[in-house]
Amino acid sequence: MSGHSKWATIKHKKGAADAARGKLFAKIARQLEVAAREGGGDPASNATLRTAVLKAKGAQMTNDAIDRAIKRGTGEDDGRSYEAITYEGYAPGGVALLIDVLTDNRNRTGAEVRNIFSKLGGSMAEPGAVGWQFSRRGVVMVSGADEDSVMMAALDAGADDVAPDGDMFRVTCDPSTVYEVRDALQGAGFTVESAESTMVASLSVEVTDRDDARKILRIIDAFEDNDDVQDVYSNFDISDELMEAVEA
Repeated sequence: MSGHSKWATIKHKKGAADAARGKLFAKIARQLEVAAREGGGDPASNATLRTAVLKAKGAQMTNDAIDRAIKRGTGEDDGRSYEAITYEGYAPGGVALLIDVLTDNRNRTGAEVRNIFSKLGGSMAEPGAVGWQFSRRGVVMVSGADEDSVMMAALDAGADDVAPDGDMFRVTCDPSTVYEVRDALQGAGFTVESAESTMVASLSVEVTDRDDARKILRIIDAFEDNDDVQDVYSNFDISDELMEAVEA
């Protein structure tokens, strides 16, 4: 089980409570606002906004909610001004973390991020200490198929690689084409569990201790529960057997 996107997929499959869904919608709305403010409100000419809109629709956010967020970003409706910041650090066991936030109060958010690191056994790092390990990629998780058939369909759709990831297959592609690859795989009859533009680590940290695994997932969940945190990226590698033990 490699990295945080797989953990997010597992949590998604378990089902989200209404409160968690509301928090997700609030975070996506903030992303829509910032993308519209920085690049304009037309997804056709604003690639960042187009990606945010596709993410919102993938989360089943209504068209009205999407439109309202875009209008706040373009100034048609009153909206707050958000600042994008990336914090870097380590979870227990030396696992690298990148935490992307959108905040209207840098001091408040910085204090909250430092508190989570300190309280849950992690440590903050200087800018660049962790980020060099990550690059942005498109990742599509596919289940219920064999590797050869997924490989053929994915490569035909413009993907770069397909690799087994637990009981799924991890399809990687250019981040600008992730939703086109997703649609092509769905059109070919495959079950797509998730599709996202995400940060992928070049190096992974294998986690073999149950207590370390629990601590890593706990600190990631704490960051994700923060309203200002948009995404958390990590480089842990936890076996399916150990994950089952942690979940138990």
